[in-house]
Amino acid sequence: MKKLITVVIPAFNEQDTIPVLVEKLAYFFKQYIQYAFECIIVDDGSTDSSRSIIANLCQQYPWLYYVFLSRNFGKDMAMKAGIDQARGDAVITMDADGQHPIELIPEFIQAWEAGYEIVYAYRELSFASEHRNLRMRMQHFRSRLFYRIASRLTDLKMEQGLSDFRLFSRRVAQTITQFHDKELFLRAIFKWIGFKQKGIPYRPLQREFGQTKYTLRSLIRLSLQGITSFSVKPLNMAIYLGLTISVLSSLYIPYVIWSFMYNHPISGWASMIVTVAFFGGLQLMILGIIGIYIGKLFIQTRFHPPYIIETTNLHIHTGSGVEAASRPSTPVHTHIMK
Repeated sequence: MKKLITVVIPAFNEQDTIPVLVEKLAYFFKQYIQYAFECIIVDDGSTDSSRSIIANLCQQYPWLYYVFLSRNFGKDMAMKAGIDQARGDAVITMDADGQHPIELIPEFIQAWEAGYEIVYAYRELSFASEHRNLRMRMQHFRSRLFYRIASRLTDLKMEQGLSDFRLFSRRVAQTITQFHDKELFLRAIFKWIGFKQKGIPYRPLQREFGQTKYTLRSLIRLSLQGITSFSVKPLNMAIYLGLTISVLSSLYIPYVIWSFMYNHPISGWASMIVTVAFFGGLQLMILGIIGIYIGKLFIQTRFHPPYIIETTNLHIHTGSGVEAASRPSTPVHTHIMK
């Protein structure tokens, strides 16, 4: 029996890119016939025509399946929803924007057959020709800064430009389904779980339709979410920062004593106001860090499902880490390819 490989694609408002991507996958599957393939597209609450397009494509391709979430739960949660339903001997995750080169999949499979449990792609970052304009250079800089900070604060070695384009074994997929985090950062999770891993550099393709969903605001949110999920270093840094400021402040005491003894007035109303404002802002920042951790505890302890499946054309796996996924409203059929 051929080995089954499941491709999981989270999508949000990608009505123009999905047909092109599915057509490319169909052509690739025909060329790579030594494996059986299936593809699960997880729609993460799209507001455009993505769902109707995906449903129509599923009528054309017997290996294509959909999972429609009840609302937007975030890319990582949508990806996990697809991983929970995947039944392949290996699982491939990739974006729906068409920037991940499908031609890299054979190299993924070859490394997997050689014994690697996780094979991931990381983007080659450089100020080369693909970064001619200021916008691309700023995206490049933000990406480098994000992964550098995340690697330092989480103690996980994450290559700059690490992407969600990866292949992993069935054993790894079963491990991922055991995570019930309400705020997922899968790029760090795949690093944290270990196993034998291999990274492959790649150059992203040009996006043909739409714009990237990763704005500066979403990147900052992802940074805070990922770092606080895997490390308490921000709290330790707050302690060291407070200790350092206390030590430096104590150096001011001899000057105050000297001024009092020799009746030398201490001036500097403006500097005092600036100092008070600075320490007030610093305290609010530290309280905000503590608040993030307390908020994560609150979110994690709520008995809410991590995501809700509104409808799907495949059987929902039981015991796959989905705590309260609804049953499909349309007839279902099994999706094991022989």
